[in-house]
Amino acid sequence: MDKLTTQQRHKNMAAIRSKDTKLEMIVRHGLWKRGFRYRLNHKRLPGHPDLVLRKYRTCIFVNGCFWHGHKVMSDVRCKKDDVIESSECCKIPKTNREFWVAKIRRNKERDKEEQRRLAEMGWHCITVWECELKPSKREETLESIAFTLNHIFLQDRKCKMADVKIYPQMEEESDNYLKAAEEER
Repeated sequence: MDKLTTQQRHKNMAAIRSKDTKLEMIVRHGLWKRGFRYRLNHKRLPGHPDLVLRKYRTCIFVNGCFWHGHKVMSDVRCKKDDVIESSECCKIPKTNREFWVAKIRRNKERDKEEQRRLAEMGWHCITVWECELKPSKREETLESIAFTLNHIFLQDRKCKMADVKIYPQMEEESDNYLKAAEEER
């Protein structure tokens, strides 16, 4: 049974922020220290990603394990009548369980749809979970994000550079230069 009154619970839940959370700040500071520049909560992109790195065509979503149902539903084909169980990082409340299960399910479906739409637009999506930002895993997670962003950058540039010859005029210029040098002797 819930120990708080309905008004107290409402006040507690209303105080939970959706922007500038502690988790977001950790990721933002970690990426900034590593030289990555970004924009926050881009309004024109589906889902208003937490961080947008245009240079890398990448959106980063920093998700709380509870609100986005981390590891509660591993089966993609999960139906509405399937049972959602708690996991090690996401505990579903025992009171008003049906409401919370429906809410988490809607959040997961919305997240998938937003990421699908972003992928159609040519954006890469990275999801960072709350449990991955615990102090014991934090640096490893931030290094992994940096590695992934650099990999995306190099892959995108590699595709563009495959069609372009590197310095096509240099060979002609060097031949003319050598001919001119031989004629002067």
